[in-house]
Amino acid sequence: MIAPFFVIGTIFFFLGSVALLFLDPSRGHFDPAIAGWVHWFLLGFVMMIIFGAMAQLIPVVVEVGHHSVDLYYVIWPLLLAGTLLMVGGFWIHAAVLPYGGLLVLVAMLIYLYDTLMTLKKVQNITLTVKTAVAANLFLTTGIVVGFLMTLAIGAGVKVDVGWWLQTHAVLVLGGYVVLTIMGLSLILLPMFGLAHGFDETPINRAFNFMLAGVILHLLSTIVGFGFGRFAAIFIMLFALGLYLWQIVLIYRTRARKENDIWARSMFFAYASLVVAMLLAIPAEIFGSEKLVLASGWFLVMGFVTFLITGHLYKIIPFLVWFERYSPLVGKQKVPMLNEMYPKKMADWEFAFTALGTVIAGIGLLSGWNDLYYGGVACFVVGAGFMLASVKWMLTFGSKASEK
Repeated sequence: MIAPFFVIGTIFFFLGSVALLFLDPSRGHFDPAIAGWVHWFLLGFVMMIIFGAMAQLIPVVVEVGHHSVDLYYVIWPLLLAGTLLMVGGFWIHAAVLPYGGLLVLVAMLIYLYDTLMTLKKVQNITLTVKTAVAANLFLTTGIVVGFLMTLAIGAGVKVDVGWWLQTHAVLVLGGYVVLTIMGLSLILLPMFGLAHGFDETPINRAFNFMLAGVILHLLSTIVGFGFGRFAAIFIMLFALGLYLWQIVLIYRTRARKENDIWARSMFFAYASLVVAMLLAIPAEIFGSEKLVLASGWFLVMGFVTFLITGHLYKIIPFLVWFERYSPLVGKQKVPMLNEMYPKKMADWEFAFTALGTVIAGIGLLSGWNDLYYGGVACFVVGAGFMLASVKWMLTFGSKASEK
């Protein structure tokens, strides 16, 4: 059930990386070609992988079973079709945008329904549960806003797309992606790093400030209060600062010191988040297009991407081991989890994607397009290694299991 999410998401990751070679960043983030790529990458890669991971992680995190796990068989086809139609609307013909937006909205509503009905059964309301509820409500609101924007672009409905664009991004990235990452960080980082006994005060405060920032931004957009939107961005940046301090506390208490592919990916991801935040401050104050693009690049391609790819090296081996080898425990020798990912391919993937992220980010910041394309070329090579690694992990031991 989960495999299609990971396979489709990784294919979108690779093809989206290739597509970067054909985009002109100097045209700005309002360019339809760039807008189409953003939806290709965020919906096809980020959301597809997150939804697949949440299918497995929600029961583990909240300690109750899914309300209806079979709904995930419906979610990925709808999300796939909706993403392709939306990208086609941006790249080919705007009239198909609303149809893609509607399919994405339906997929999100099904996901929201299962998640909220599952969380309804939870007895112990932890911070992770709170972030899951808030994140999914923000996601739904963000997708509704996005759907209205597709109607404006493709069907002529009167919506100020330029005014609502930032709030759409805030609801989806800040309200859903970041809050989801915050909630899961309390589970996954201590589990994979063997960290115990750390203070959780910073992340609790980070959740409250992020919640306040996203809500303030939404309300300010509704009433046309420009300063409220400005203040909301800095409230969210402060929340991210608190979250980063929580990560430092977790790191200090970890027992596992091995810097494997997961640990290196986490280090690079959080370093990218710091860079994105430092660039976002002057970008918000001065409204520089270069700073906006560079900040967004390090946030999405550095922070979000490396968090996802790093965790795939942990999640996929576990799922494959549980499916193929757990019934064999005590009957025959079974592989260890650290043997179930391709170490050399993973090293090359990390090296090329990290190098590409840095070089392309510098190219965006300096306005030097040749440097940007050079970085993207490195990133494409890394994405190819990621695609090969996911295939290697998903097929690990398949012949043995057939026997």
